[in-house]
Amino acid sequence: MDIARVLMVAPVRDIDAAVTWYERLLGRPADTRPMPSLADWHLTSGGWLQVFEDPGHAGSTLLNLEVPGLDEALAGLVERGLAAGPVQAGGERARFAAVDDPDGNRITLLENPVA
Repeated sequence: MDIARVLMVAPVRDIDAAVTWYERLLGRPADTRPMPSLADWHLTSGGWLQVFEDPGHAGSTLLNLEVPGLDEALAGLVERGLAAGPVQAGGERARFAAVDDPDGNRITLLENPVA
């Protein structure tokens, strides 16, 4: 099986409020809004984040985003008015910190290997 793209989906109760929050998280607007209940961010050539209005499933997702520098990523969050939880060690060479969106979806920023 060939995989062309990996899509992470965060179900939310209110798409407009969620898009505003994810714009703050990612530091930029959505790349596309293919339909009123969906927003896409193209994070890498093969990895997209989709925020989708689905109140029945809102808050049930865990998203992991690897970043090249955790400290820089966390400082950017603070500049945009968001704060992650404490930095934790993950194994011998990884660190991570999590932030929850307004619906309770958990977004974990991880750095691996630690620089």
